[in-house]
Amino acid sequence: MEYVQNHTDLKVIAITDHNTLEGALFARSLAELYDFEVVIGEEVSSKEGHILGLFLEEEVRAGMSAVDTVRAIEAQGGIAVIAHPFSAKGVFGPTGRNLFAAAANDWAFHAFEVYNSLPFLVWANSMAAKTLAGGRGVAATGGSDAHVIEAVGKGYTLFRGNTAEELRNCILNLETRAEASRQGLSLVWRYAVNFMSIRRMQSRNWERCKAK
Repeated sequence: MEYVQNHTDLKVIAITDHNTLEGALFARSLAELYDFEVVIGEEVSSKEGHILGLFLEEEVRAGMSAVDTVRAIEAQGGIAVIAHPFSAKGVFGPTGRNLFAAAANDWAFHAFEVYNSLPFLVWANSMAAKTLAGGRGVAATGGSDAHVIEAVGKGYTLFRGNTAEELRNCILNLETRAEASRQGLSLVWRYAVNFMSIRRMQSRNWERCKAK
């Protein structure tokens, strides 16, 4: 929260920890101390890949199919975003362009993450942008997917307005755009140094979800 306040110009942030709302709910309890709004979110591990749920009030269970995960997000009035869709842990995988075309027609997800600031997803981000360029009836979003604090704000979503409700409306009306600021080698180095600890944390989180 302090980093967002002092080192970025973000007006709305969505906190989407893996398979939990705890961090987002805690951040929202502190939001009145800062000049930005907090959207409650979760990065849900579906059977097919990661799906972001925004504007949530209850955790969405991990381990369901992608379609059922999207439905569970929508059932509580949330917005479903397909995260890093063409990465190894993306719903459509590295070669799933045709699968996306079919899913865009049949699934009810709202948005497609066109940019993700993880340094290792350059190719996947490019493919996502090209896939959505033709217009698919879903919104384009960008996100930090920050696993180190220096990544916060490196990827973001532009929309008309500066409130959480205006963000929601712009996603639903397909009026958003994904953008990125320069990362630099320092961010790549930070991820490389912390790679193993990030993986261990993700593994512990997944084991906790399976135990629920």
